[in-house]
Amino acid sequence: MRGLTLLITTGDRERFRAALTLACSQAALGGRTRLYCHEGAVAVLLPGDDPEDAVLRATGLPTRAALIEMAAAEGVALIACQTGLALAGIAHSALPEGTETGGMISLLADLGDDRLVTF
Repeated sequence: MRGLTLLITTGDRERFRAALTLACSQAALGGRTRLYCHEGAVAVLLPGDDPEDAVLRATGLPTRAALIEMAAAEGVALIACQTGLALAGIAHSALPEGTETGGMISLLADLGDDRLVTF
């Protein structure tokens, strides 16, 4: 199975949830899965509650935080842009355990035959 690399370009939580759902699905099928948050998108990796969490829980859907945990448990590589962390003043230690840091060049250098999807 070809791998899947997801490039997250914005801090939009709905788009990020869709990307996480796709990442978890790919990983559950046994494919290599990487999720890279570029520049301003690194903030969506931060733990915490979102305004829509109560509605999601009430309908039986996982929150953004729960999806991040699920992705990590499924083996999805979570990667935060080093430049984005610096721009936002976010310390690597504030991110979920196991989150890697990297840049666009290293992401592309290791792309191989992965499909590349942008959110």
